[in-house]
Amino acid sequence: LRETLLLKKTVNAAVYQDVLETFLIPTVEEQFGEEDFIFQQDLAPAHAAKSTKDWFTKKQLEVLAWPANSPDLNVIENLWAIVKRKIRDRKPTTLDQLKQNIATAWEAVSAETCDKLVKSMPRRLQAVIQAKGAAQI
Repeated sequence: LRETLLLKKTVNAAVYQDVLETFLIPTVEEQFGEEDFIFQQDLAPAHAAKSTKDWFTKKQLEVLAWPANSPDLNVIENLWAIVKRKIRDRKPTTLDQLKQNIATAWEAVSAETCDKLVKSMPRRLQAVIQAKGAAQI
């Protein structure tokens, strides 16, 4: 498991770009080498900032166009929910406990769980199409 980064400050564009430089670039080089890939992010202010867009352009990294107010169809959001539940159930009371619980929760996510989340996407996409993009309650 790669080192855990816990930010103790507001993530503005400059902080986000520093995180990308420090963690995304080495990971991309390790995982993809010279292969093309498309990076996905939401429209959080730090992600949508002009300086962040300029950073991606300078690094020649393609970013998936993401419409505002779009249904959340990123598999990672479901994975975050699983990890958050595991952390919440352990009820950490100190920063060190929180860090350990985050690492433990990520390590506990199985390949089977990830596979199930990915395989659920066609059903979720179809539901969004049938709802014409509207949120379903």
